[in-house]
Amino acid sequence: MAEQKHIKTSQQPEQQTARVGETYSNTADDEISLKDLILKIKEWISYLCSKKWTIIIAGLIGGVLGLTYSLIKKPIYTATTTFVLESGEKGGGLGAYAGLASMVGIDLGGGGGGIFQGDNILELYKSRSMIEKALLDTVTIDGEKMSLIDHYVDVNKLKEKWCQKPETKDVIFNKQPNRIKDSLVTDIINGINKNILSVTKPDKKLSIIKVDVKSEDEQFSKLFNEKIVQTVNDFYVETKTKKSLDNIAILQHQTDSVKAVMYGAIYQSAAVADATPNLNPIRQVLRTPAVRSQISAEANKAMYSELVKNLELAKITVRKEVPLIQVIDEPVYPLEKYKFGTMKGLISGGLFGGLLVIIILSIKKLFQYINR
Repeated sequence: MAEQKHIKTSQQPEQQTARVGETYSNTADDEISLKDLILKIKEWISYLCSKKWTIIIAGLIGGVLGLTYSLIKKPIYTATTTFVLESGEKGGGLGAYAGLASMVGIDLGGGGGGIFQGDNILELYKSRSMIEKALLDTVTIDGEKMSLIDHYVDVNKLKEKWCQKPETKDVIFNKQPNRIKDSLVTDIINGINKNILSVTKPDKKLSIIKVDVKSEDEQFSKLFNEKIVQTVNDFYVETKTKKSLDNIAILQHQTDSVKAVMYGAIYQSAAVADATPNLNPIRQVLRTPAVRSQISAEANKAMYSELVKNLELAKITVRKEVPLIQVIDEPVYPLEKYKFGTMKGLISGGLFGGLLVIIILSIKKLFQYINR
C-alpha cells in the first residue's frame, strides 16, 4: 500500500509538468500565429505600396470618368404634391360604437372594407389604369396640345429606337386597344413606377400623402404630377360616392316619372270638367272619369311628395360621404433641381477607381500566395 501511494505521488508532478508544458506550447503557438498575421499584414501593405503608382493612375482615371459623368448627366427635377385625405362619414351615428361592439362580438355594420383603407391608395397610384389614364390625358406644352405620353416619348427619344422596327414605327397612342401599343405603354409604365413615381406617407399615423415625380424634364415632372394626383383623387371620390349617386339617379327617375303621371292625371281631370260643363246631377256615371282622375292625381301627389323627400335625403347623404381632399403643397416652377456636382463626381470616381484596383491587386496577390 505504501509503495502504491509512493507511485501515485511520483506520477502527480509528472502530470503537472506535462500540463504546464502543453499550456506553454499552446501559448507559443498562439504567439507565433499572431506574429505571422502581423507579418502578413505588413507584407500586404508593402505589396500595395509597391503598386502605388498603379493605384494613383487608376484613381486619376476614375476621377476623370466621374467628372465626365457629372458634366454629361442631366439634372433631375422633382415635382411634389402633398395633400390630406379625409374619408366621408362612415356608419352614421353607430360609427363611434362600432369598434367597441366588435370587441364583444357584435357587428353593427357600416364598417365594410374599401379599396382606400390602409395603404391601398398608395398602390392605386402605381396601378396601370391610373398611370395610363394620366399619360393619355391632353396637356398644353409650348402652346401645342398633345398627350402627355407623346411628350414623354419625345423627351426620352423613344421613337428613334422604335423606328428600327416596322411594327412600332407608326404607333399612335390613343384609347383604342392595340397589342403593340399596349406593350409599349406597359414598358413606359414599368419605367415610371421604377424610376419616376414615388408615393409615400411621411407619417403612418397621419392621413398626409406625398406624391413625388422625378425626371430629367421639368415640364413632364410637373404635368405628370398634377395629372396623376387629379386622376386618382377623382377616381377616389367617384368610387366612394358611386352607390349613393346610383341611388340618387334611381330616385330622380322615379320622381320624374311620378311627376309626369300626376300632371297627366290633373290635366285629364280638367279636360273631363271642360267636356261636361253642365253636368246632369242625375247621371252619376258622367262623374266617374273626373273622380278617377282626381284619385290618381291625389295618389301620385302623395308618392311624389315622399319621393322628393327621399331624394333630398339622398343628396344630403352624398354630401356627407364625399371625402375631403385638401391639397397642402403643389408643384410650382421652378421645381426642385438636383445636379450631380463636379467635385462629387471627381472624388467619387477617384475613390472608386483606387478601391477597384486595390481589390484586383489583392485578389491577384491572394491567388499567388495560394499557388505558392
